[in-house]
Amino acid sequence: MLKYSLDMTQTLAIAVCLLLLGRWIKRKVAFFENFFIPAPVIGGTIFSIISLIGYKYGIFEFSFDSSLKNLLMVAFFTTIGFLASLKMLIKGGIKVALFLFAAILLVLIQNLAGVSLAKILHLNPLLGLAAGSIPLTGGHGTSAAFGPLLENEFGVATATSVAVASATFGLIAGCLIGGPIGKSLIKKYNLHGSSEKEILEEESCGDTSKEVVSITEKTLFESIAYIVIAMGIGWFIPPFVKKFGITIPVYIGPMIVAAIIRNIVDAFNKEIPLNAMNTVGNIALQLFLAMALMSMKLWELAELAGSLSIILIIQTVIMAVFAYFVTFRIMGKDYDAVVLAVGHCGFGMGATPNAMANMESFTAANGPSPLAFFALPLVGSLFIDFFNATIITAFINIFK
Repeated sequence: MLKYSLDMTQTLAIAVCLLLLGRWIKRKVAFFENFFIPAPVIGGTIFSIISLIGYKYGIFEFSFDSSLKNLLMVAFFTTIGFLASLKMLIKGGIKVALFLFAAILLVLIQNLAGVSLAKILHLNPLLGLAAGSIPLTGGHGTSAAFGPLLENEFGVATATSVAVASATFGLIAGCLIGGPIGKSLIKKYNLHGSSEKEILEEESCGDTSKEVVSITEKTLFESIAYIVIAMGIGWFIPPFVKKFGITIPVYIGPMIVAAIIRNIVDAFNKEIPLNAMNTVGNIALQLFLAMALMSMKLWELAELAGSLSIILIIQTVIMAVFAYFVTFRIMGKDYDAVVLAVGHCGFGMGATPNAMANMESFTAANGPSPLAFFALPLVGSLFIDFFNATIITAFINIFK
C-alpha cells in the first residue's frame, strides 16, 4: 500500500480544492441545496470515500498535518464567543429566552439519550455523546471539534467519524420531520397564520444586531486582533482547569474569553466589527470542516453501523416528540409556537439554515410568523453553540 504523508501546505491546498469542488456540486445538485448540506461536507466526504476505497483494496492511504486544522477550529469557536452578548439576549425579550431554554433542555435530553442508549448497546457512553447534541444541535463544526477530543483524550475510537456521520444524518432528518409536525399541530389546535397587523409589527421589531459595518482592511485587522488576543489569553484556561480534574476542549478557553470581552465592550457602548469577524469565522469554519471531513476514516464505522442507526432513529423520534409536546407548549401553543416547533426540528437536528428552510417552507403555505423568524436565528446564531459546548464538556467530565 502506498502511504502519503501531507504537510500543512499540502493539506490546506487539498482542503481548498475540496471546498471548491463541494461548492460546484452543491450548485449543480438540487438535493444538496434543498437540505443545506455544507459545501465542505460534500467535498470532504467525497475525498473520504476515495480514501475508503484506497484503504479497503490496499492501494493507498493518506495522513494529514492537523496543525492548521486545529488553529482554524479554535479561531472559529472564538468568533462564536464574541456573539454571546447578554445585552442582545435581554433585548430579544422573553420569547427569545424561552426558546433558548427549550434549546438547552433539548441538548440535555439528547446527551442523556445518547449516553443511555450507548450503555444499553454496550458501547462507550462517551460515544453516545458523539450521537447526541455534539452532531445534532451542534452540527458538523462541533462534531469535528469534539470528535478528536474524545479520541485523543479519552480513547474513544471512531468518535469523529460517528459524530460527522450523525451530523449529516441530522441535516436530512431535521428537514423531513418539521413539516409534518407543523401540519399536525395547526390541524389539532385549529391555528392560523399571523394577521396583517402582526406582519407590520415585524418591521417594528428592529434589527437584532447593530448597524452592519462594511468589511475593510481596518475592520478585518481589528476582528483578527480581537480573535488572536482572545485565543492567546484563553489558551491558558484548559491546562489550568485540568489541574482540578476538569477536561475541556482547547477552544473553550478562547470562547469564554471572547464572550467576556464582548460583554465588556457592550457595557461601554463600544462596537466590535462583527460583520468582518463573522466573515473570518465563516472562512475558518469552511476550511476546518473540509480538513476534518477529508481525514475521516470511514472504514471505522462499519462495526458501528447497526448501533449508530438505532441511536439516530431514536434521537429523531425524541426530536419530533420534543418539538410537538415541549417546544410548542413552552412557546405559547399559538401559531408562532407551531412555526418555532417546525424550525426547532431543523435546528435541533441540523443547523440554523435548516431551521430557516423549514420555517420558510411552512409559512409560505400557512402564513407568516415574524416572531419565529426573530427568535430562532437569534438563539441559533448567538447563543446555543456556547451553551451546547459547555453542557457537552460537563457530560464528558461526568462520564469519562
